[in-house]
Amino acid sequence: MTTYILRRLLLMIPTLFGILLVSFAVVQFVPGGPVDKMIAELQGQGTGGGLQIGGSGGKSGDFSTSSAAIAAGQGNQYRGAQGLDPEFIKELEKMYGFDKPAYERFGLMVWNYLHFNLGDSYYRDISVVDLVLEKMPVSISLGLWSTLIIYLISIPLGIRKAVRDGESFDVWTSAAIFIGYAIPAFMFAILLIILFAGGRYFDIFPLRGLHSEEYQDFGFWACSLSLPCVRDYAMHMVLPISAMVISGFASLTMLTKNSFLDEINKQYVLTARAKGLSERRVLYGHIFRNAMLIVIAGFPSAFLSIFFTGALLIEWIFSLDGLGLLSFQSIMDRDYPVVLGTLYIFSLMGLVMTLVRDVVYVMVDPRIDFEARGA
Repeated sequence: MTTYILRRLLLMIPTLFGILLVSFAVVQFVPGGPVDKMIAELQGQGTGGGLQIGGSGGKSGDFSTSSAAIAAGQGNQYRGAQGLDPEFIKELEKMYGFDKPAYERFGLMVWNYLHFNLGDSYYRDISVVDLVLEKMPVSISLGLWSTLIIYLISIPLGIRKAVRDGESFDVWTSAAIFIGYAIPAFMFAILLIILFAGGRYFDIFPLRGLHSEEYQDFGFWACSLSLPCVRDYAMHMVLPISAMVISGFASLTMLTKNSFLDEINKQYVLTARAKGLSERRVLYGHIFRNAMLIVIAGFPSAFLSIFFTGALLIEWIFSLDGLGLLSFQSIMDRDYPVVLGTLYIFSLMGLVMTLVRDVVYVMVDPRIDFEARGA
């Protein structure tokens, strides 16, 4: 197993390189860019991206370019640059790092990423690493609690549905599951706001943010030392987490049920029952390890999708400033260091979680031997 883990760790290097290369190449063809945005702001034609120009753009300019910069290199003008001094345009390019060739920018980006230096945001006076850490509490809150609750609900429910397949319990729970699967999370979020956040009926839970105003200065970790702050944090998390859990537990429940149904009818289960073992012993001593493999296989993708992508609309609806909203805003504002930096972090976490999944495979079922398979 040690050899397999080392081999997988080494394979992460070319995988990350390929992801960064493709992403960097795609960025070259995206219309617009920070130079175009700056020119539009200077001429009073801002696009209303919502972020104020300024800060430490010069520090992070080595990370990307735009199609407009390429056009400028061919003698064309930036859109809206008529009447501006060409020397000033060159200064803007230098400030954002677009005065270097693309291969040099990419090589510098990879070198910095190897040292986990992700540069600085174009539009915020903060490094990408500090910006991600600043948004992390919201994503941790949504992703961790949602995933934990979904698994705690789905696995026992799926097992019970498999054991009582075709009975009334299976029928009415399947109806509830299909409803949860059919309605997206943001619609549940809106419904919960109407019902419980002062929308029309009850005003029980707060609507915006991670904390109330009196607890804003506590910080995420310091809040855990104050019981009133923890209670306030829990009240803010009830509605967004409920919306994500309601729409997220359906597929995992059905996956667990179908996995257990496939194992229940196999020969080794019939043999175990013929030996006089109790149903509980057969279920948790023999079926559980085999049936849970497919559930474990889906954990990394489920965790990452909830942790980052899946929380975007929930963050928007409940005014939670997390990584999902950060990534979306960065793409819209062409904040390339943040876009590529967060992509690098997400990709690295995805590869690590896949490796963790394989290790958990062996812990659940010691018969799996990745080294033997590789040989």
